[in-house]
Amino acid sequence: MTSARSALIDLDSTPYYHCMARCVRRAFLCGEDYLTGKSYEHRKPWVVDRLKELASVFAIEVCAYAVMSNHYHAVLYVDRESCQKWSDKEVLHRWTRLFSGPLLVQRFLAGAELGKAELTKVSEFAGEYRQRLQSISWFMRCLNEHLARKANEEDGCKGRFWEGRYKSQALLDEAAVLCCMAYVDLNPVRAGRATTPERSEFTSIQERIEQWHGSEGRKQPSLLRSMKTPTHSRNPIPFALVDYFELVDWTGRAVRDDKRGAIPEHLPPILARMGIDPVEWLKTMQPEGNRFTRVIGKEASLRVFATRCEINWVHGVSASSQLFV
Repeated sequence: MTSARSALIDLDSTPYYHCMARCVRRAFLCGEDYLTGKSYEHRKPWVVDRLKELASVFAIEVCAYAVMSNHYHAVLYVDRESCQKWSDKEVLHRWTRLFSGPLLVQRFLAGAELGKAELTKVSEFAGEYRQRLQSISWFMRCLNEHLARKANEEDGCKGRFWEGRYKSQALLDEAAVLCCMAYVDLNPVRAGRATTPERSEFTSIQERIEQWHGSEGRKQPSLLRSMKTPTHSRNPIPFALVDYFELVDWTGRAVRDDKRGAIPEHLPPILARMGIDPVEWLKTMQPEGNRFTRVIGKEASLRVFATRCEINWVHGVSASSQLFV
């Protein structure tokens, strides 16, 4: 049953959300149409480029992404604190990078002299745009509409490109963020499109690995939300980058067809620190392993979220109690 966004997105509960959008039947986001032989692989950079463009405008950062043949995943972080610090002028500059805006706003940004009533109206526009710039719904709208228009123009057709509105999951705690990011980054490995994370094209894990090992200073991608490193401490994703590399690499090897469910003697220590059962972790990372719907988190986090959003029942409590020990 479809739920209102207000019941799915509550920024007071968590700033982290997993979003996914899938194409309608016979529509190709990327990949190859085996009936016609036509390739759509050139569209993958469209998704990544637009994600990064929007991340440079919105008060929303991309933590993880994966672009597949008929769908994409993105883990997003809403930075409300930074958004509230932006001046009205910066808010208007950001918004008009995507939309032209009213003539009054254009005149204000051009330096025209405005009266008191006009400045009050400009301030009202800035307040409205400030809310939009921290809205996942607006972020996803600007992403999906752009991709749909571009694909339909290339295909010479009209009509629906996405099967419906995007799906979202609230990530309520550190363990949930870790679980979902790994699930997203391992999409090509689970689908048999890549053998290792570093060969998983158009994923955030490949971009992080290439940036980390390709730079002398061990840098992180500028348009992805940073993880903890010895030199980075400004409110990053709440686990260490090198631990995440080890975990994703280990998980990717364990979920291969020839090693499905294998548990090696050496387990990534991050699992123990996050209180995650390794057997249940591997079950969750399998192609059919997504056992959560609207929210992901430890059992206590799920119950708090349900209370805050006035929801009587949240799917995934049983799975949560098994995965997060």
